[in-house]
Amino acid sequence: MTAGTFLAIKDKMTEALKRRLKQERFPSPLQEALLSVGVAASAINDLVDGVCERHGLTRSQYNVLRILRGVHPDGHSRCEVACRMVERAPDITRLVDRLQTRGLVRRTRGGSDQRQAIARITAKGLKLLETIQPELDAQTAIRFHKLSDKGCRELSRLCALIFGEADSCPNKN
Repeated sequence: MTAGTFLAIKDKMTEALKRRLKQERFPSPLQEALLSVGVAASAINDLVDGVCERHGLTRSQYNVLRILRGVHPDGHSRCEVACRMVERAPDITRLVDRLQTRGLVRRTRGGSDQRQAIARITAKGLKLLETIQPELDAQTAIRFHKLSDKGCRELSRLCALIFGEADSCPNKN
């Protein structure tokens, strides 16, 4: 990427943010970057919310199912689920309760520690994710259509610079 290309892209980003926020200038590049990330995150959250709502889920419930699908057929304790959430959720227990009521997850007692409940995704939960995934992929592809695979990797790298130092499980010993 040449310096001229970079400046053209930066100017387009600045103009898009200015139009979106109806603000002519920003106090600093840091404030502009902070606002850009926030606006982009909001757009993505709105997209995921819309898909999830059409399937009777909240974004947090989808996230729990996604986490449990990742370790299927095993499961996770409440604390492990909380550590893996994209966004913090205030009450994982109630979140899992609602998913269990719908038959999307089941809970069993842990192996060595019988006090600990392990949540596992059910076949019904897996089926729901299979139904949601094509729509979510299509909507995401539309939102990200201007980014190449290389651009997506670069975006991920830049985001990791921001959140990479954050401890995902601050209360975990």
